[in-house]
Amino acid sequence: MRQIVLDTETTGLEPDLGHRIIEIGCVELVNRRPSGRTFHKYIDPERAIDEGAAAVHGITREVLQGKPKFAEVVDELVLFIDGAELVIHNAAFDTAFLDAELARIQGQARTIAKLCRVLDTLALARSMHPGQRNNLDALCKRYSIDNSRRELHGALLDARILADVYLAMTGGQAALALAESTATGGTAADSRAVRALVRPSIPLVVISATEEEMAAHTTMLAVIAKASGGKCLWPVVAPAQPVVPAAASAQMSHSSA
Repeated sequence: MRQIVLDTETTGLEPDLGHRIIEIGCVELVNRRPSGRTFHKYIDPERAIDEGAAAVHGITREVLQGKPKFAEVVDELVLFIDGAELVIHNAAFDTAFLDAELARIQGQARTIAKLCRVLDTLALARSMHPGQRNNLDALCKRYSIDNSRRELHGALLDARILADVYLAMTGGQAALALAESTATGGTAADSRAVRALVRPSIPLVVISATEEEMAAHTTMLAVIAKASGGKCLWPVVAPAQPVVPAAASAQMSHSSA
């Protein structure tokens, strides 16, 4: 199973009002393990960035000067995500922006729904923790995920953190730190600390019937057999006889003769 954990940063909150994507970050998981492959692009939105949005992600219009436009990275993005399941926190927000960007490209009839399945981790968190805060920071705290580097939002950083959170929410995780350090040539000490969700093992308790209970059981089966005319579905099973090898059986017959 191939999954892509995806996050975006934007110029504002409303794609219908002309707001655009300025950063895309993706982390690939294969069979619930980080593959080390990522996709990360800063994008020239060809418009101003709202002050409120800039306060969240810290990306300014000047930072994006000379960066590629969405139409210039779309083929690489589609190649990376096509056919995978997208894992997104508050998926409606990101998919609306991605669909709006795709719609701006002449001749494009693609939508995210046509390219990928989408799993919304916000909806998943709300079903698992109703009535609680379920933003990414709250989930990091709940699942002991280190997000100390998240002073500002960033698409690739948030995608990496969300991958940790998603794996912890759904039953455990591999250490992204090790995979990322291998992919970048760094060491595990340079990477973020990732705590795996450890489920304590519970010993299986087997309780055997006592001799008195077995005797009472046998008596009750006899009563049922008599009352049903021998049609009891749980007849008394005779103790298993030891299996005697053929050679030993022949020797025993010869000795008795």
